[in-house]
Amino acid sequence: MTEFVPPGTSFVELPSPFPMKRGGALRKARMAFETWGRLDATCSNAVLLLTGLSPNAHAARSEANPEPGWWEAMIGPGKPIDTERWFVVCVNTLGSCKGSTGPASTNPDTGEPYRLDFPPLSIEDGARAAAEVVRALGIEQLACVIGCSMGGMSALALLAQHPGIARAHINVSGAARALPFSIAIRSLQREAIRLDPNWNGGHYDDAHYPEAGMRIARKLGVVTYRSSLEWDGRFGRVRLDSEQRPDDPFGFEFQVESYLEGHAKRFIRQFDPNCYLYLSRSMDWFDLGECCGTDTASALASIRVERALALGVSTDILFPLQQQEEIALGLARGGADAQLAALGSPQGHDAFLVDIENFGHEIRGFLDRCR
Repeated sequence: MTEFVPPGTSFVELPSPFPMKRGGALRKARMAFETWGRLDATCSNAVLLLTGLSPNAHAARSEANPEPGWWEAMIGPGKPIDTERWFVVCVNTLGSCKGSTGPASTNPDTGEPYRLDFPPLSIEDGARAAAEVVRALGIEQLACVIGCSMGGMSALALLAQHPGIARAHINVSGAARALPFSIAIRSLQREAIRLDPNWNGGHYDDAHYPEAGMRIARKLGVVTYRSSLEWDGRFGRVRLDSEQRPDDPFGFEFQVESYLEGHAKRFIRQFDPNCYLYLSRSMDWFDLGECCGTDTASALASIRVERALALGVSTDILFPLQQQEEIALGLARGGADAQLAALGSPQGHDAFLVDIENFGHEIRGFLDRCR
């Protein structure tokens, strides 16, 4: 059981006990975050960034940590999220193993890792925990909350649970509810982990890590993060070796197989399996309508922001473009100046991480209008 906390991470202690939506509570829990830029005298230039399942709070390099962050091309002086104008706060989600309290953290009641004793985790819990970070920084109202992928779900929950917490919202390849295809994929990922003998009901250690299960789970994820168009253009049917290997007749033969294996190996020992299970399930459970005690469309219309932007791509099969359309329409019904930007990026769900030219153009323009 290992936590992976990057240098330069700061922490906010959550109220203790911190009640969870589906029962149970956390004691002595914390949230990890990083910041860039300066908060202005009126505390009105703050932008909150909520992440997907696996990233940490290190979205961009800083003096405390000069390593490139997961959204390095997007955040910094003169970049689309310009830190000469905006005070940017990136929060590591509750339930993660990247600094915020999660199943890999020490349970103060036992002195041992929580493992499966961690309370059931919901998107709404992560949103309330992120709000505590905002309050701790002395920010009464955010200029904008940006949510990417799972963070788009968290951002909507934050806005619904805390009316007036932000003037504007950018939802990047996010969703107001989980759809059956995405639930099915994540269910298979969780099953692969749980069927690994080393998972052992959540009781593993570094020497007995469920590597095979995590490898398969990550490969399934990567396949859905990109599009068939990109797979075809990037790899085609190029083979690694024209000769069969008699010692491994069903081994890797195509370049795409080798790519998936390399991607999985870079990930598996850098993320805790139990945290993966909890965060994955929290996405399946999420429906903004349930959060607000109504249907999804009405819940979106109940959110009050001045303006909003929903960004998505037509090649995204995990959070399809129809979900960003639903967000833009719903927020517009609530009175927001809401726009949908449907981009033609071929990279699928991961496009917001790599197609900086198109996503950056839309985000920069929106933030300029917010200013």
